[in-house]
Amino acid sequence: MYLVTDERLEKMKKVLNTRQWTLRVFMDYVYSPHNLSAIVRTCDAVNVGKLYYRHQKKVRLNNEITMGAHKWIFHEYVEDIEEFYKNIKEEGYQVVVTLLDKDTVDFREVDYTKPTLVVLGNEVDGASEISVKYADKKVIIPMYGMSQSLNVSVANAVILYEAQRQRALKGMYDKPSLPPDLIEKTLRKWAYEDMLKR
Repeated sequence: MYLVTDERLEKMKKVLNTRQWTLRVFMDYVYSPHNLSAIVRTCDAVNVGKLYYRHQKKVRLNNEITMGAHKWIFHEYVEDIEEFYKNIKEEGYQVVVTLLDKDTVDFREVDYTKPTLVVLGNEVDGASEISVKYADKKVIIPMYGMSQSLNVSVANAVILYEAQRQRALKGMYDKPSLPPDLIEKTLRKWAYEDMLKR
């Protein structure tokens, strides 16, 4: 039994059935509430599988920017970054880090239809050394003006929409990728348990 309208329930089902379980984002010490909020909103728009973060367990978000998107994103705090990367690698994910380096490639040259973790470094120092150590691909977004880099939330949007484009072309939004039991569990939370808390 659900406590939402049929129309709302269908919207929830559509979101879960198009969620890209194998496309994930890791915010590596991103700490600006504005950037955090913008990243969350884009992750919801592209319907990424999960958003990971490490900086502080209680993330401060700007609700005017997220527009409620934070309620729908699966998210997880990373306690041990070494263990996190080892686990994500064992699950078969490629780690894509934004970085200016000698073996950096254009972000559009990456195949995002593979299980992918996009890593976003913080606003001042970029990705941490440990993230760079585990990177399979180091990518840049070409810049032709005087600035050398985009705001981290804008860079996230640019990369994720390239991933969305590739995945849509391959039909990956046309069939569910979430485990069926997770879909049912999430529907119960969204359409029943969360409604009881209001």
